[in-house]
Amino acid sequence: MKVACVEGRTSLGGTCLNVGCIPSKALLESTHLYHQVQKEFADHGIQVDKVSLDLSKMLGRKDGVVKSITQGVEFLFKKNKIKWLKGWGKLTGPNTVAVQSHEGESLIYSAPKIVMASGSDPIELPFAKFDHQIIVDSTDALNFDHVPEHLIVVGAGVIGLELGSVWNRLGAKVTVIEASAKILGNTDAEISAALLKILQKQGLIFHLESPLAQVSVKGQKALVSCSGKAEGTIFEGDRVLIAIGRKAASSKLGLDELGIKREKNGTIVVNETFQTSIPSVFAIGDTIKGLMLAHKAEEEGIALAEFLAGKKSHVNYEAVPNIVYTWPEVASVGLSEEEAKKKGLSYKTGKFNFRANGRAKAMGSLDGFVQIIADTRTDRLLGVHILGPMASEMIAEIAIAFEYGASAEDIARTVHAHPTLAEAIKEAALDVSKQAIHA
Repeated sequence: MKVACVEGRTSLGGTCLNVGCIPSKALLESTHLYHQVQKEFADHGIQVDKVSLDLSKMLGRKDGVVKSITQGVEFLFKKNKIKWLKGWGKLTGPNTVAVQSHEGESLIYSAPKIVMASGSDPIELPFAKFDHQIIVDSTDALNFDHVPEHLIVVGAGVIGLELGSVWNRLGAKVTVIEASAKILGNTDAEISAALLKILQKQGLIFHLESPLAQVSVKGQKALVSCSGKAEGTIFEGDRVLIAIGRKAASSKLGLDELGIKREKNGTIVVNETFQTSIPSVFAIGDTIKGLMLAHKAEEEGIALAEFLAGKKSHVNYEAVPNIVYTWPEVASVGLSEEEAKKKGLSYKTGKFNFRANGRAKAMGSLDGFVQIIADTRTDRLLGVHILGPMASEMIAEIAIAFEYGASAEDIARTVHAHPTLAEAIKEAALDVSKQAIHA
């Protein structure tokens, strides 16, 4: 098929590569190393004197990583003969798109099939609008020119905890304000509670059940007040990161003018083949319902391309991993224990702590555990949750297991190399039937 891609940024790769997954993980990696030098190297017999921070160089490295990957995407466009239409696109008909270039020129392009893959934007609060200096969004928080003295994070979700961890490691006082009673929203309650204690030990300060009430800026400081448990306390900080979630970037695409159905939250309504209410227009990724994850969007893009080519395809949403890149990391596939209860499922659980894992001991990374939830009758996996070192890498094994409908016994009988962190998964699987060896 002949393909063109409308993109208004000066580099390809969307939110993930430019201002999301890649730059945040580059900073998380750099700051984790900085933290290790200061706090953990001595335990390994490594003495380091006069550790200092070169923030501009750290941010420059982050930008270099982003540039390398986005240029790689541009190379793939050229290799696969995909035309990059530079500018912002808007539907003008079932088969036409107007592209407004950076120079102000507007051109109309036509195609038999059009795909909306415009991603998402940070949610802005009407009483705490971004000024991108004091009240900031996640993109701003990737590029502070100095370490804030006090960073107030509104929202204890993935973005808030990851960026809060970055600046906490670099020396900022970080206060996290969250409206609900737990961090990480729909994450398994036991995992959430354990991570909260770990992050508190690392220095992050949490105020849960404290909805944001007001933010005011006076000079170079922000004054923040809450309702709920923190009512009556005024928090003063030099940066306020609003990290309460993201919304589909669908309001400027011309969808409403054409009658394309959207939900109240802005997501585009599609059928099982990603087709909208106009047959020639399709939508994937953050613009439709489901987890706002790059790898989920990628699989939807592949599946849609196969549909458009006349082939059969599918996305197994039950096998989509969800990851939080704090340290230790959190990774999961499937249902939480609370979700399994809500569905009325009969289940059994297995658990294994990294404190009893040989590789974790050798690394000095003992926090966390693996929890496995399996169906009581069939032993089929319902949910697997990992809080621990390199959980993001270990979860791939679980995604494959879900794709093939594996049971806890299948995992337990699979040979895991020793010593590895992944042995904790095997032990947790054995514990489902109360046969764990090293527990």
